[in-house]
Amino acid sequence: MEYILNTLGNLVHQTAFFNLTWGNYLMIAIACVFLYLAIRHGFEPLLLVPIAFGMLLVNIYPDIMLAAEDASNGTGGLLYYFFKLDEWSILPSLIFMGVGAMTDFGPLIANPKSFLMGAAAQFGIFAAYLGAMAMGFSDKAAAAISIIGGADGPTSIFLAGKLQQTAILGPIAVAAYSYMSLVPIIQPPIMKLLTTEKERKIKMEQLRPVSKLERILFPIIVTVVVCMILPTTAPLVGMLMLGNLFKESGVVRQLTETASNAMMYIVVILLGTSVGATTSAEAFLNMDTLKIVFLGLIAFAFGTAGGVVLGKIMCVATHGKVNPLIGSAGVSAVPMAARVSQKVGAEADPTNFLLMHAMGPNVAGVIGTAVVAGTFMAIFGVM
Repeated sequence: MEYILNTLGNLVHQTAFFNLTWGNYLMIAIACVFLYLAIRHGFEPLLLVPIAFGMLLVNIYPDIMLAAEDASNGTGGLLYYFFKLDEWSILPSLIFMGVGAMTDFGPLIANPKSFLMGAAAQFGIFAAYLGAMAMGFSDKAAAAISIIGGADGPTSIFLAGKLQQTAILGPIAVAAYSYMSLVPIIQPPIMKLLTTEKERKIKMEQLRPVSKLERILFPIIVTVVVCMILPTTAPLVGMLMLGNLFKESGVVRQLTETASNAMMYIVVILLGTSVGATTSAEAFLNMDTLKIVFLGLIAFAFGTAGGVVLGKIMCVATHGKVNPLIGSAGVSAVPMAARVSQKVGAEADPTNFLLMHAMGPNVAGVIGTAVVAGTFMAIFGVM
C-alpha cells in the first residue's frame, strides 16, 4: 500500500501543476488570447497559431526548449533544435524565398516611384533605434529591436540572430509578428488622421502592363545591385529574388510550387513554434520586454506615418495623381498592408481600387527592410 501511495504521489508531483509559477499561468493565458485572435478574428492565423501554441507548450513544459549542453543526457528539447534554425538564419532566409515565389513585383516595376514610399516607411525603424538607445539598450540591441518597425518578422529574427541578441529575440519576434497581425487595427486611424477625405478619394490611373522580360530581369538586377552595395543582404534579398525568379521564369514550375506551398508552410510551422517557445515566463516577463513591445508600436506607427506623409508629398508633386493611402503599405506586411490601403480607400469611395497600386510600396518595403538590416550589419561589422 505504501508503495502505491508513493508511486501515486510521485506521479502527482510530476504534473505541471506543481511546477508552474504565476508567470507561466499568465503566459498560458496570453497564448490563449493569441489563439482566440487568430482563430476567431483571423489575425494572421498562419503565423499566430504556431506562435501561440509554442508559447503554450514552453510554459507548460519548459524543458521542450532545454539546450543540449544543459541536458543530463546531452539531448535538447524538441523546440530547441527548431530554434537553432532561427539562430543560424536558415528559417528566415527560406521564408524570404517562399515570399518571393508568391509575390508579384509587377506593380513595383510598373511604378518605380513606389520605391520611395517603401523607403519612407523605414523611417519608423530609425525612430525606434534612437528610442531604444535612449531607453538604455546597447547599440546592437537597439538595431535588432528597431527592425520591428518594418513589420517584417523574418528580418527581425534574422538581424537579432546576426547581432547575437538571442536573449531578446523572443520578445522582438513576438512583437513583430503581433503587430503584423494587428495591421488592420493599427494602421487605419493613422492613415485617416494624416489624410483628408478628398485625398482618400483620389483614383489612380491603371498601371501599365509589365513584360515578361522585365519580370525576369528585375530579380536578377536587384540582386546584383543591392548585394554588390550591401553583401550582407544576400541571405535575405538573394533568397527573395531567387524565389521570384522561380515564379517569373516559367521554366521551374515544380520549384515555384514547392517554395510557395509545401516548403513555405513547413518553415512557418518550425519558425512559428520556435519563436513562441522563446516566450517562457522567465525570459518574457520583465521590463525589457515591455520596452520592446512599446518601441515596436512606436516604430510601426512612425513607419506607417512616414509612408503616408511621402504619399502626400507625391500627391502634391503629381497634382493629385497619387493617393497618399498607398504610402502606408510601405511597411513589409505583405499583402496585409496593401489590403488595408484598399479598404480605407474603398470606405471613402466604394469605386476606388488601390490594391495593385499599394502592392508597389508594399513589396518595396520588403526589400527596404532587408536593406536596412544589411546596413546595420555592415555598421557593426557583422557578416
